[in-house]
Amino acid sequence: MADVVQYRLERMLDELDDLEQRGLFSRREIAEIVKQRRKFEYRLKRPCPLKQDFLSYIEYESQLDALRSLRMKSVAREMKKQGNKNLKKSKSDIAGLRRIMDIYEIALKRFKGDLQLWFQYLEFCRQKKNGRMKKGLAKLIRFHPKVPGVWIYAAAWEFDHNLNVTAARALMQEALRVCPTSEELWVEYLRMELTYINKLKARKVALGEDEGTLTRDPKTADEKQWRDENKELFMPLGEKASNDGPGVESEEPNKKKELFEEHGMNIFRTVYSAAVEAVPLSLSLRKSFFEILEGTNLAHFEDMRKEILAHMKRDFSTQPEFWDWLARHECDLENVQVDTSEEVITSEVHKAIQVYEEALKNVSFGTMYSLYSNFLMGIVAHKEGETSISGLSGHSENYISHLLKIYARAESLGYITEDLACKHVSLLLQLGQLDEGRKLAAMLCSGKLAESVQLWELRITIEIRCITRNSPSPSDADLQSLFELLRQILTKVPVSKSENLWVKAFKFYTNQRPYFDKLVEISVSSLTRDGGSESGFSLSSTIVSFILQKDGIQQARDMYKRYLALPHPGLALYRSCIGLETNVASIGEKSGIVNTRKLYESALATYDQNVSLWQDYYRMETKMGTSEKATAVYWRARRILKDATEFVASSNL
Repeated sequence: MADVVQYRLERMLDELDDLEQRGLFSRREIAEIVKQRRKFEYRLKRPCPLKQDFLSYIEYESQLDALRSLRMKSVAREMKKQGNKNLKKSKSDIAGLRRIMDIYEIALKRFKGDLQLWFQYLEFCRQKKNGRMKKGLAKLIRFHPKVPGVWIYAAAWEFDHNLNVTAARALMQEALRVCPTSEELWVEYLRMELTYINKLKARKVALGEDEGTLTRDPKTADEKQWRDENKELFMPLGEKASNDGPGVESEEPNKKKELFEEHGMNIFRTVYSAAVEAVPLSLSLRKSFFEILEGTNLAHFEDMRKEILAHMKRDFSTQPEFWDWLARHECDLENVQVDTSEEVITSEVHKAIQVYEEALKNVSFGTMYSLYSNFLMGIVAHKEGETSISGLSGHSENYISHLLKIYARAESLGYITEDLACKHVSLLLQLGQLDEGRKLAAMLCSGKLAESVQLWELRITIEIRCITRNSPSPSDADLQSLFELLRQILTKVPVSKSENLWVKAFKFYTNQRPYFDKLVEISVSSLTRDGGSESGFSLSSTIVSFILQKDGIQQARDMYKRYLALPHPGLALYRSCIGLETNVASIGEKSGIVNTRKLYESALATYDQNVSLWQDYYRMETKMGTSEKATAVYWRARRILKDATEFVASSNL
């Protein structure tokens, strides 16, 4: 190893001498450079060098070369002031670049499968323009032929930087033979071909042989109509309007001008047909092709647009996502201007509603109703801060009534889902129809959505609002009825799914001791059945916190001891209780540190391989206990843990 490192360092001698002779680095700085390079070279010659070793070496050499370049410019300026000629290029000017390239190539031989490293290397080659780009791309394609992004990157470089359209086309066509089912490749290949044709047309326009572009003008429909009606206002100076019919002389130039549009449409149709044949069941691919077509100004645009939509209807008529996309595309409210008339907006929305109604005849699923309702809600309910569409305020009631009919239709046909039910109830609450929402929630919770936690949360929220609407102190009958509802759902649903329900229940009954105790009993039964959680929300910890705030530390201790006696209390409860006792110990109560140690020992009896638990135990003894106990915990952890590397490597130990 030492011989190889020494040999590589000796090869740098001419470069280092040149740097010193030109006054770019002092002898002391060069000695430091040799020291750093020796350190990096030894790292690379280890049996198993890390990727970070190579990257650190590259980073150091890049910064060194940047410093050399800055000093080179400074020396050149000084020589110009003295009237001397510019500095000639020498070995040190290219040695740094070559070394970085060599380090990259050594790294890529070891980490052939690291695409991030490959692209980092290629970007470096592209920026430095050193001539190794083609070779690097060929290697990357050879090692990763099944990665579409590799082919796209190579073709983009040939097209944009090397200006070799033939090579770019050959790469993309070869990529499509290797990865025929890649949607990304088909889309990018079409973009490349259309971009090339647009560049050719732009060249003709610059030469005065053509006009226009293949890119569609993104004007609004009203503006286009106005321009068509007032063509004479946009007639170039010197061009005379003729009332005669088009003659033979005007037909020939028009045919020449349409050659690019025709050729572009032929390419689009060919690529589209091949892509659909290769990936027949991809809705996203069809949408991408349709969006590309919408952004172009090709010949027979409308015919191709209708053909794509017809094919999509034929192949995806049973997919709700297709109908939702089609309706939103027909409506296209995102591009509506703020000053658009009310009639235009209403007609756009009506088009979308017609599409959704047609969809419900083909796809009668809950998902379709949910997408339909989302669209209408997006029109009706504009949040603060969002750009609202003017003109909809007068029709809001019609849209709301239509939305309510959609919910009712889904319910009557049996397509109601949890999402639809919750949105229906929430809409009634937003409209201020509290009693109607209460009846609907009660009816839905007694049907096939009887175990929907989200719907039950809405129902409990409504019941609490109804109980407290007239007076802040509810009656015994109201308390009992609400408790029965809570018992009905809390005994059915696992604790992990009903977190919010438990919190709502305990908050509401905090000052109602009999019902609070009954909820505690239900929680004990549920935790005995389901067990406690290891992390995140812990029902038992939440109850202990409620009791701590309400009754004090002693009652909280009694309660957590009761939960810890259950078959599987969970690590989250142990951590919560440890935090509680640690806070008590921090204010000087001796029982706190004793209870904290007991809790740690009890937790480690079950979770003896939990590294973070051992670390917390050690830190606690270091801060609050004695050095002897902390040392004992440290060596116990090293003995018990199967892999104590993380424990020992902790910076706080």
